[in-house]
Amino acid sequence: MGCLGNLLWFLFGGCVSGLSWCLAGCLWCVTIVGIPVGMQCFKFASLCFFPFGKEVRYGGGAGSFLLNLIWLIVSGLVLAIESAVLGILWCVTIVGIPFGIQHFKLAKLALMPFGSEVF
Repeated sequence: MGCLGNLLWFLFGGCVSGLSWCLAGCLWCVTIVGIPVGMQCFKFASLCFFPFGKEVRYGGGAGSFLLNLIWLIVSGLVLAIESAVLGILWCVTIVGIPFGIQHFKLAKLALMPFGSEVF
């Protein structure tokens, strides 16, 4: 299911989510201070391109909390809303529910990406 799911995901909207994360990463990398944030965006863009078979674990401390707060204000809220709306649209049909669940996973990741790891 992972390979077929990832192929269908990429063809039916996964490339849009991944490109959104890449755009956010490019915008963050414009400044020297934002390069670590941009690199994190590129890491999660690869997850957005092919999310099936991967798991996200959340963790972190005070530094991650502060960075997540800045992230949420600057660009995280837009990416989370995008993924949540796409998840709702996919969950309208029974066949699209697995894709909707992946979008909800990405929406949660867009709210707090720092301190999380992809397995």
